[in-house]
Amino acid sequence: MAGIYIHIPYCKQACIYCDFHFSTNIKNKGALLACIHKELLLRKNELEQEMIDTIYFGGGTPSICTPAEIDSILQTINDNYPVAGACEITLEANPDDLSEDKIFGLREAGINRLSLGIQSFYDEDLLWMNRAHNALQAKACLRMVKDAGFTNISADLIFSTPMLTQSKLEENLQILTGYEIPHLSCYNLTVEEKTKLHHEVKNKKISTVPDEAAIAQFYFIRSFLLGQGYEHYEISNYARDGKYSKHNTAYWQRKKYLGVGPAAHSFDGLVRKWNIKNNEEYIRNLVNDQLAYDSETLSPDNIFNEVLLTGLRTQWGVNLPALEKEFSPQFRLAGPILNKMLKEEKLVISQNQITVHPNYLVMADTIASDLFII
Repeated sequence: MAGIYIHIPYCKQACIYCDFHFSTNIKNKGALLACIHKELLLRKNELEQEMIDTIYFGGGTPSICTPAEIDSILQTINDNYPVAGACEITLEANPDDLSEDKIFGLREAGINRLSLGIQSFYDEDLLWMNRAHNALQAKACLRMVKDAGFTNISADLIFSTPMLTQSKLEENLQILTGYEIPHLSCYNLTVEEKTKLHHEVKNKKISTVPDEAAIAQFYFIRSFLLGQGYEHYEISNYARDGKYSKHNTAYWQRKKYLGVGPAAHSFDGLVRKWNIKNNEEYIRNLVNDQLAYDSETLSPDNIFNEVLLTGLRTQWGVNLPALEKEFSPQFRLAGPILNKMLKEEKLVISQNQITVHPNYLVMADTIASDLFII
């Protein structure tokens, strides 16, 4: 099984924290979407006819597209790739882009999972983030999506923002769980370079939340959602009733995926590719039937490091016998540090699976990196 990721690089406006590739100028959207169709055709053999069981429209803001445009891309995929009947087809959407007609149109086009960029139900926080929607639109969007019959829904929240109090965080969680949203992604605000947030922090116009406050909010979210019947299946992700994100889980399990569109990444198990990060150049190359990307062939050390980094972020962890068998030289080098972490109970073993102890989840990436072969 493999996946396809479609990157739609357009947004109405730039969120203060976002470092993804996008443009607020949509004048060349038609030409770029035509090139996405062409790239899908040119790369149809890269996945070697593996069955596609997840398709994901990300960005940017894919909900800036019309249902007809999404339907057309899905038609190209269905015509040229073997798509599983139970394929999960996700579209990221902002509340201000969705109306009743558009939601029904997306469902008719084949979208069966929506990932909603809610982030907060407080207008002052949304304004600070420079989000395009307000709290009323967020709530209306959730009602409309539920009324349209969508049952596989995800919503994003951001925590550790400067104005987010404990009571506001709890209210955000209560609202979402009140709508019975089965999947929640709760992201700690991070300061990424080349963002407005980075510029404001660097110039001391914005103060970041202290680490201890961010950690406290992380564990409050975890406790609250576990109490509501959610599984904490990945550092930032919670699911109820088995509604994991198939697409993201495939990333963490290192399955193959094809990334289409500017800046999109692909992975075939050994080689990573990433498309050119410029809309105009992307169009110019595809018009001439050319692909523009960089690539990297992963070494055994690279793969070992990635297995640890992705696996230790999840509730399933890393299988110890498989790790030792597949990466024997790397395992021997990492063994002393691994044993030390097990003694310190930063890592635990159950049924041959190594996972991060709940008390150290906020350190999962650091724990994994300490085991890396460099």
